[in-house]
Amino acid sequence: MKDSDERRLVELMKSSSSILIFTGAGVSTSSGIPDFRGPKGIWKTKTPVYYQDFMASEAARREYWEQKVEGWDKFRDAQPNAVHRAAVLLERAEKLHMVVTQNIDGLHGKAGTSPGRLVELHGTMSAVECQTCGRRDEPDPYYREFCETGTPPRCSCGGYMKSATISFGQNLRQSDLKRAFSAAELSDLVIALGSTLAVTPAAHVPLQAATRGVPYVIINRGRTEHDHHPQVTLRLEGDVGEIFPRAVDKALSS
Repeated sequence: MKDSDERRLVELMKSSSSILIFTGAGVSTSSGIPDFRGPKGIWKTKTPVYYQDFMASEAARREYWEQKVEGWDKFRDAQPNAVHRAAVLLERAEKLHMVVTQNIDGLHGKAGTSPGRLVELHGTMSAVECQTCGRRDEPDPYYREFCETGTPPRCSCGGYMKSATISFGQNLRQSDLKRAFSAAELSDLVIALGSTLAVTPAAHVPLQAATRGVPYVIINRGRTEHDHHPQVTLRLEGDVGEIFPRAVDKALSS
C-alpha cells in the first residue's frame, strides 16, 4: 500500500460527514471469529442446514443446534477489535451515517455502535428468535438447554427457536434491506472493509452509493469482486485492522 493512498483515505474521511461503512468477515477474524466462506471456512467442512429443512424436520433442527453449539463459545466470548472501535469513534465525531455489516457476530453493537446506526443484514448470534411469534431472547440459556437435553428448544408459544441469523434459504429481512439501501442514498463516502463483496444482495449496498458518484473505498487483504469496478475510487490492499483504525485516528486528530 502506498503512503499516498492512505493519505487520500484520511482526506476523504476528513471531508465527509455521512460515512457508510460496509463490513465483512475480514473485520472480525482478529477477534477470533472464523471466516465462514473462506478457504478454511466452516462451510468447507460442514453442510449448512437450510431454513426450509429446519422448519420441516426435527432431525434438521437438531443438526442445526449441534452446529451452532459447536461455535457458540467463540461468538459469546469474542471481543471487538480496533476496526469496530474505529467505527464508534467516527460515530462519536458525528461522521458516521451507518454501519452495514454482513457479520453475525454482534461485535459492532458490543463495541458501542448505536442500534440506529447499525444494520446487521445477515442477522445476529447475540439473540435467539422464535420463528412463529418473533420473540427474541438472550441465547446462552437456550444453548445450555440444548447441551443438557439434546432437544431443539421451543418458544412458550410452541414455535421453533433458532439463532436470530439468516439461514441458508431464508429471506433477508426487508426492513434491514430498506435501511441499508436508504443509507447508501444518503451517504457522502462509502468504505468497504474486510469483504470479498461476493455475496448479494449485500454487496450491492456500497455500489448503490458509488453509482451516485460518492467516493468508494475498498480495504481488504485479497481480491474482491469490485476491484475493477469503474466506480471504485480507492483500493487499499492489506490488513484492514491496521489500515482503517490508523486512518480514522489521523482523520479525527487533525
